[in-house]
Amino acid sequence: MFEYFPDNYAWSLTAAPLFDEVGTISEPEEALREVRHLAGADKAVANEAWHESFIKLAEKLERLGSIDLNEGHPLTAARKLHRSGLYFLRAERFLHHDDSRKLRTYLRGIKNFRMARELAKEPVEYIDVPYKEGAIPCIFVKSNVRDPAPTMIHIQGFDSVKEFQHPLISNEYNKRGMHMLIADQPGAGGALRLHGLATDHETEHCVKALVDYAETRKDVDSEKIGLSGNSLGGYYAPRAAAFEKRLKCCIAWGALYDFGPIFESATKKVLTAPSVPDVVTHGMWVTGQKTAEDALKVAKRMTLKGIVQKITCPILIAHGENDRQVPVSDAERTYEEAINSSQRKLKIFTLEEGGAEHCQVDNRQLIGDVMSDWAAEIFGLDPAGIN
Repeated sequence: MFEYFPDNYAWSLTAAPLFDEVGTISEPEEALREVRHLAGADKAVANEAWHESFIKLAEKLERLGSIDLNEGHPLTAARKLHRSGLYFLRAERFLHHDDSRKLRTYLRGIKNFRMARELAKEPVEYIDVPYKEGAIPCIFVKSNVRDPAPTMIHIQGFDSVKEFQHPLISNEYNKRGMHMLIADQPGAGGALRLHGLATDHETEHCVKALVDYAETRKDVDSEKIGLSGNSLGGYYAPRAAAFEKRLKCCIAWGALYDFGPIFESATKKVLTAPSVPDVVTHGMWVTGQKTAEDALKVAKRMTLKGIVQKITCPILIAHGENDRQVPVSDAERTYEEAINSSQRKLKIFTLEEGGAEHCQVDNRQLIGDVMSDWAAEIFGLDPAGIN
């Protein structure tokens, strides 16, 4: 992985995929350069500087996009607002969830990101799927096909948001004739920030709501609905597939067999590669718990032991051999115990080929190809894609 910040794994983990998402290095490097000297400094000071640096860049692109729009260039404005939205979301990432700026920054990010989709006239729909006392915010990305098409539902991990998967990942599914429903399930993105929906270990319930919604659409082939999940979604998705039998395939994009030991290492302050500055506090927010002890109780229930054997649909487990957050043994154990899957596949990305880091953040183009090719095969689609 290109580690812009050798002394700060969380910052490097955030920067690496950003280059892919915005399609340029020099522009985000403006913000990264300003905080490079603080990578190993006090967390509070460093993360405040990170926020300010990315707010500055996000507002710059927002301003330039507005100029383009006023001058009658909506497509050019869309490109800038797309990047602005992602910069706002990066500015939000390291703020404490009680910081009043966090929600404001998040809202600016998703507003600009959505406006970019609208200005570019992308085949994208924004949907809120009702769930419990709130909703699961989703982006439905349509493939250019006439007949009802296979659809992949994607759910997030411990700290990702739905905007990070479009268009980099969704485009690959679309080119192969599949729609994509990208969701901020409970504990992630808008479900957590806007509706206060926390996560729990029984992810089949929220996934049921997403499958129910997908089945209402005339453009969805209800017999060909799959599910993927990244990072902690490597637990969420297999767990859901074990119980939601309408799913025809499942992808663990980064395996996670047992979350308890990982979160416990964070509570003991021995976690070596944290994805966010304070994993414990973030975990309390995500799980809706007031204490680290109660959050750990929720985390310990997030295990595939005795669960993965219940998966009967095809499953792909993809993992990087140099994943510093989740050991590759989690992928191997998930695969080994998926004995009742009708078709199981284990893909380990090596250092030589790339994609060897956590959820392939070092090269997400590789995982986009692998996942969409595999799903196309499962659904019986033309490997050459659509016209």
